[in-house]
Amino acid sequence: MDIEADLWKCWNETKSDLAAEKLIQHYMPLVTYHVQRISNGLPISITKDEMKSHALEGLLDAITKFDSSRALKFDTYASFRIRGAMIDGLRKEDRLPRTIREKIKKMEQVTESLEQLKGRAIGIEELASAMDMPEKDIATLKYEQYSSHNLSIDDVMSGSDEQQYAYQFQDLAAKAPESKLVEADTKEELAIAIRKLSENEQLVVQLSYYEELTLTEIGRVLDLSTSRISQIHARAINKLRQALFKKEFVR
Repeated sequence: MDIEADLWKCWNETKSDLAAEKLIQHYMPLVTYHVQRISNGLPISITKDEMKSHALEGLLDAITKFDSSRALKFDTYASFRIRGAMIDGLRKEDRLPRTIREKIKKMEQVTESLEQLKGRAIGIEELASAMDMPEKDIATLKYEQYSSHNLSIDDVMSGSDEQQYAYQFQDLAAKAPESKLVEADTKEELAIAIRKLSENEQLVVQLSYYEELTLTEIGRVLDLSTSRISQIHARAINKLRQALFKKEFVR
């Protein structure tokens, strides 16, 4: 007996709260998986319970809106809804007004540019001069930046006697402006090439590199064998390489 099919049959026929609850319980491992993945990159001030609450909203939304007539597995559709709900939830909980968030973003951009130029950390005095703002205003922005729970890079680095912040360290791996332009151009060309792939090829590429699923996991999502997924993956990568090679050759 196909339990999943029976659960969907019950939901499609009744649209009852009980049927929805049973589907939610059935797909709870999917919620747990995405909560774990996103929570790993967030500050400790954001609990997994908060993220799970948002994820469950996304799952319920997916159940309500899923069109079973489409050639797409529910797990794939629900994954996008769950991730989107968690990200939207984080944004809504951001306590900072948009104007302050925009000022912080500009401050980060100016800081990055100055650090790239000078090859070292930038002090408040230099930052205030570059942004034509009083030092006390810069200090206030930095405080807001540190206390905002959505910016994990601003968490205090525990275990250090000096309790320094992550932004104070020079990023030796930072890319030069021209490298960023080349990378942006390559990404744009890659996106165009991906859109030219078949539907299955696009799904495999997306699940492999965006969702970071293994070929076996992708096979379960698309209901195909691992060897078949491997073939689709290899064919897609070959097409993308050829497309980028042609672009590079034309240059």
